[in-house]
Amino acid sequence: MQLNKIPATVVTGFLGSGKTTLLSNILKQSEGKRIAVIVNEFGELDIDADTLRQCPVTGCDESEAQDDNGIYELANGCICCTVEEEFLPVMQELVARRDDIDHILIETSGLALPKPLVQAFNWPDIKQHCTVDSVITVIDGPAVADGRFAHDEDKVQQQRLADDGLDHDPSLQELLDDQLSAADMVIVSKNDLLSADERTTVASRVDKKVPEAVKVAFIEEGKVPLELVMGVDAKAEDRIESVHTHHDHHHDHDHDHTHAHDHFDSHVIELGVVDHDKLQASLLELLQTQNIYRAKGFAAIDGKPMRQNIQAVGERVNVHFDRLWANDETPKTQLVFIGKSLDKEILTQTLLSS
Repeated sequence: MQLNKIPATVVTGFLGSGKTTLLSNILKQSEGKRIAVIVNEFGELDIDADTLRQCPVTGCDESEAQDDNGIYELANGCICCTVEEEFLPVMQELVARRDDIDHILIETSGLALPKPLVQAFNWPDIKQHCTVDSVITVIDGPAVADGRFAHDEDKVQQQRLADDGLDHDPSLQELLDDQLSAADMVIVSKNDLLSADERTTVASRVDKKVPEAVKVAFIEEGKVPLELVMGVDAKAEDRIESVHTHHDHHHDHDHDHTHAHDHFDSHVIELGVVDHDKLQASLLELLQTQNIYRAKGFAAIDGKPMRQNIQAVGERVNVHFDRLWANDETPKTQLVFIGKSLDKEILTQTLLSS
């Protein structure tokens, strides 16, 4: 049984910055480690799906088995998942299989902001079992030296225009600033294409955007020592709320603003003794009408001497009686709801009907 939290490394950066090459090289060095690879998007934008699905580890068996959940498990223990907007369900699946996983690598899309992703690690069921070992922001050295920020700004612009999830029009500078603000380490790719003066320029520009404690490494062809990027133990989820981004600024000036990467709401609701059938009906109604990712807790059921354990996800509510109420306990119902844009009053009033 695994007692320690599973460390997760989040790799972010613009289209063409070298994220996938970096991940591939990390995997090549991780022989013996069981790695789960979470990729935000496969396809034409930024991800070489075949590269990651083949999991290019020394001696890696190319045969792979795909289960119904879109998780690919290879003979060497590497698991590759497509996430898109299914990050939490995938993380739940990995947590359920935590005894078989040593490390998680997460590659975001070129436009993704690392802060909301890291914030998700404070979701109770994830925080209990996983921690963000580090956030690595990969930048294109020659592009940054030239003031272009991205290798191909036109492609990044096309990517931005095609992304319905962007609720404001951030500049490339803002996007880069936000990716750097959450970084525990900055990796500058294509070092072999930089002159000494250009390296100095890039280092100076990065230093102005990150705290002094953030390491900056210049690499080429994605080659980086494994010990530099794994085992950092930054626990980034503990400090992420203190990181202020341009995205937060837009949030502050638009109180009605919502989109796919917003924070997750968590509400605890306590009731007394409830009717089993009415509680089930209320929970199903909430799951169908509210943006709930997960509900869990326990209930005091009328006429029953035992506590009922409740787990609800999707449109399913699973229950079982786990133990007798202790003599010094007052039977009560306590449920935790986790989701987006949840109204505690609506949750409470619906449950009170039970």
